[in-house]
Amino acid sequence: MAIALTPPRSAPPNTRRRPLSVGRILAWAYLVGVLFITIFPFYWVLRTALSNNYSLDTHPSSLLPTGFTWGAFERVLGISGQSAALAQGGSGATVDIAVYLRNSVIYATVLTVCVVLCSALAAYAFARLHWRGRNLMFSIFLCALMIPGILTLLPNFVFIKNLGLINSFAGLILPGALFSAFDIFFLRQFMLGLSTEIEEAAIIDGAGRLTVLFRIVLPMTAVPLTTLTLLTFINTWNDYFWPLLVANNQSTEPLTLGLALFKQASPETQPDWAGLMAATCVAALPMLLLFMVFGRRIVNSIGFSGLR
Repeated sequence: MAIALTPPRSAPPNTRRRPLSVGRILAWAYLVGVLFITIFPFYWVLRTALSNNYSLDTHPSSLLPTGFTWGAFERVLGISGQSAALAQGGSGATVDIAVYLRNSVIYATVLTVCVVLCSALAAYAFARLHWRGRNLMFSIFLCALMIPGILTLLPNFVFIKNLGLINSFAGLILPGALFSAFDIFFLRQFMLGLSTEIEEAAIIDGAGRLTVLFRIVLPMTAVPLTTLTLLTFINTWNDYFWPLLVANNQSTEPLTLGLALFKQASPETQPDWAGLMAATCVAALPMLLLFMVFGRRIVNSIGFSGLR
């Protein structure tokens, strides 16, 4: 006589909520506070961009847009006439946003490609090649991480001026194109964790070091390379002080310098705050979209490399 065996029933999941403790309440309050402090400045920029300059003077502390209008964005995109700009408290300045966007794209793209490529070559040399003084040289590279960038601005400016590269993309790109201590350190730490068996097999089969680097090592480091590319592109896109020193005309000025046009005096001798905030939104939007798409990858790559 066969006896049917019924499988034991699994215990129902525990759906009871954990009671709120003082510690959890404080933790949530802290997170909400940090989130508010982080997001509120962005909201205030958008609120100002959607306001009328004259209304801003009347209700400066209003949490909502005052005299709601899209006029500031129309001024930034160049689809608003001078009379309309003056009527909204704008300066009436004309801005060729396409030229500034083009300059920013050229500046950020070329610099990013150069610095990531050079950093990958240097990181491979420090991680895989054995040569006299390697550790000493790497220690010197690490010391560069401790030097504030502001200290190198004046020597770099004198260097670019002596080369006659003021007001050129070469002058913007050259000082930072060949060296980044953080990128080299970041990639070296990742490469040290890679297995050397495939590389050794390729060398035994007759592959050269450059072949090993570009066909084996770099594809294996695609994640950190993508992370560094995004971080470098974002930092270069947001750079202001170095282009301010080197670029003095519209043909080379990036978008960050184009924002200064909205600080010109309006008929009421006040800066065009709405236009300036609208231009800031336009400049920040590409970087915000990039970080929203690749933000998790950046955090995971930094955590995986661990700067160990």
